[in-house]
Amino acid sequence: MAPLRKPKLPKPLPNGFILTDTEKKQWRLGKIIGQGGFGLIYLASQDLSKPVEPDTNFVIKLEYHENGPLFSELKFYQRAAKPESMQKWKRRRRMDFLGIPTYWGSGLAECNDLRYRFMVLDRLGSDLQKVFDSNEGRLKKTTVLHLGQVLLDVLEYIHEHGYVHADIKAANLLLGYTDNKKIYLADYGLSYRYSPDGVHKEYKENPKKAHNGTIEYTSIDAHKGVDPSRRGDLQILGFCLLHWLCGSLPWDTSLEDPSQVQEVKGRLMENLPDSVQQLPGIGDSADELADLLTYVRTLDYQDKPDYQYLKDILANGVKERQERLEFSIPVGESATGVADHHNKEKLKVDRARGSFKATPKADETVQEEIKFKQGLAGTQLMKVPSHQKENGILLSVRRSQRLTSVKNYKENDNGGAIDQQKQEVAKPRPIPACYIRGPPIGPRAQSKQKTKSKKTTRRTDGQPITCTEERIHPQRRKHAFTNCDTRTQAHTGYREGRVERLPCYRVDCSHQQRSDSKVQEAGPTQWTGLWYSCLLIGALLFLGAVLAFKLFLKNTTNS
Repeated sequence: MAPLRKPKLPKPLPNGFILTDTEKKQWRLGKIIGQGGFGLIYLASQDLSKPVEPDTNFVIKLEYHENGPLFSELKFYQRAAKPESMQKWKRRRRMDFLGIPTYWGSGLAECNDLRYRFMVLDRLGSDLQKVFDSNEGRLKKTTVLHLGQVLLDVLEYIHEHGYVHADIKAANLLLGYTDNKKIYLADYGLSYRYSPDGVHKEYKENPKKAHNGTIEYTSIDAHKGVDPSRRGDLQILGFCLLHWLCGSLPWDTSLEDPSQVQEVKGRLMENLPDSVQQLPGIGDSADELADLLTYVRTLDYQDKPDYQYLKDILANGVKERQERLEFSIPVGESATGVADHHNKEKLKVDRARGSFKATPKADETVQEEIKFKQGLAGTQLMKVPSHQKENGILLSVRRSQRLTSVKNYKENDNGGAIDQQKQEVAKPRPIPACYIRGPPIGPRAQSKQKTKSKKTTRRTDGQPITCTEERIHPQRRKHAFTNCDTRTQAHTGYREGRVERLPCYRVDCSHQQRSDSKVQEAGPTQWTGLWYSCLLIGALLFLGAVLAFKLFLKNTTNS
């Protein structure tokens, strides 16, 4: 019998359980304060004599022994982020702060025949995603640029130690527990060792690994299944900064189709810097981010980035760098800001269920945003219906991932909009010439028809109009229709290389009304000609016989 499969989340350990790490330090577990996809997060303390205080400075991440994410994160901390290593780095770079959580220890534990792996870290505060949500889905430009500089410091450190993060996003950025104006890049469960033993991984696309990571921010390399790299981390960072500044990304409406997201990201990178500067609602305030992404575009897969150059680019947008970040709502931007993240996350779920409704926005901002995003995605701009507007504010916008047909509008003489789709209803449909039939033409009529000019008789009272012009398909010329009712139609005929409007009509005839020209009775003229021919032949034969008889008599007399 196969063993029972263990659930992803581990079975909780009892409150007050004692854990011993590899360095023989002991830790007492407190209450659970959070959980991830595979593990639990406990409050912890080194004071074993009393329960863990609510304001303790340590936490323990706990997973089953065989789970992979915590093992990967643990290896990152043990190889690249030991406290002494980070202190040495900060002293050499004259830095006061490096946004990587401090690692305090790790080990294995066993309880009720279940084996666990644990890791002790600094306790941190809320994540940036909650701050982003509370700020109506946007952050100040100065805050975004400061965040970029802090994260570049972190990325430079981990890159120099042979790792890339590969999953930068607001949910993985945590505020300090005692100082909520400092930010830390956490969760290294997807970190990747791009340069083991100092040798960079080779560029190789693997469709089985395509689109790994958080779809909104994952790099174009990851979309192709290429292993993470330094340039990939920087591209992810650029997408994050762009999202925090703008409140949305051009591919937000295509998140259910990773290939479409990849295509739109590719267009944005190819059309830099204009593609970023033309994002709705920001204008030239995104110049620094456009320059950052432009530089990332120039990097090859194995290139080492110039981190100081990128920091200088972001520093150009602020007067002076501040270690304490400001997370207040952007002044004057909330009225026209893009939908907050809470609503957007709900919209992603609703979109999967077939319903999608956006939050109120200013009409001009919405039109500009839809035009830019759908332009990148190769779609068309839909006009906002008037019934969805109230006092200039858009009540609801439905974004579809499918290409939709758009009605064309033109102005009439009074300047009003006319729906061309309604106009076309009154227009007669073009009829191919092969369906046009004229009345049968007799032998005499044919000769007259050749010299008679083509003309049509038209009635203006809306009654059927008769067409005397004969247009018979060459392969169907032997079929003629007579005594047929016609209906008013129009078709385009080609005469001497020009397109003309000819009033001809499709014939709707039954088979009983069809006449066969082969069985028509011959007219009087035909019988008279035949009679004269017979008389002439008879006369000639009679004269011949008379001459033959005279010659016979003459020969007989002579003999």
